[in-house]
Amino acid sequence: MRQNQFFTLTLTITCLFLFSILIFFYWKPKQQHQIQSHKKNVLSIKHLGLIMDGNRRWAKKRSLIPWQGHKEGVEPVKRAVEFCVENDIPYLSLYAFSTENFKRSTEELNHLFGIIKEGLSDKDFNKLLSHGVKIKFIGERSLFPPDLIAKINETEQQTKNGDKLTLLILFCYGGRQELTASCREIARKVSAGHLKPEAITPELIEEHLWTAGIPSPDLVVRTGGEKRLSNFYPWQSTYSELLFLDKYWPDITKEDLAHIVRTFENRKRNFGK
Repeated sequence: MRQNQFFTLTLTITCLFLFSILIFFYWKPKQQHQIQSHKKNVLSIKHLGLIMDGNRRWAKKRSLIPWQGHKEGVEPVKRAVEFCVENDIPYLSLYAFSTENFKRSTEELNHLFGIIKEGLSDKDFNKLLSHGVKIKFIGERSLFPPDLIAKINETEQQTKNGDKLTLLILFCYGGRQELTASCREIARKVSAGHLKPEAITPELIEEHLWTAGIPSPDLVVRTGGEKRLSNFYPWQSTYSELLFLDKYWPDITKEDLAHIVRTFENRKRNFGK
């Protein structure tokens, strides 16, 4: 009787042990696959584009002067850069100032340009740059304010070897202006006999854009509630996923950015297939 009980107990322990081993080997690879799968989805965003809208409305809602909203918008920029570095997103485009924005008052423009200059000198921002961030300004450089050109050139030179994140700041930028400049350059080459019209292809046009060599955005997000691109990357965003948030830019948090990534993960991109 005792021998039977001992045998039954031994068999039960053995079965439980074998069952535990099976569970371990089955569950662990599945868990690792899920983690790797999520990481793969995050990495699938190679280029994130952000249209930072709503600064002035954020200020107006609080009875503040417009440029106070621009100033508050600096912190979300730092958060976005930090988020991309943490999540291995190699390209980030920020729509900072469009050619249309020159229509604003001289007073607001002076404050805005001052905020940009101050932001490039900010200690916290420069700490982020030490993590391998490369800064490149995209726009009509002939329109850059004279007192900002030196700081912009200095920033680009100091960060040119960054290999973790390429931060593209769209400044004095207009998508139509970019395409016009590209067409002019191509036309000059055709006129000079260096290029045949038949050789003009979409790839050739891309080579003459201000973003030459940079992958197109996978996802373009606009804050502030408006649902339009407003001259942001008209060529590059042809196949970009679009997402519009009601939040004003100064209120954007890392949680919002994580939500953006999750939303992108749940979309299926066919590219016409």
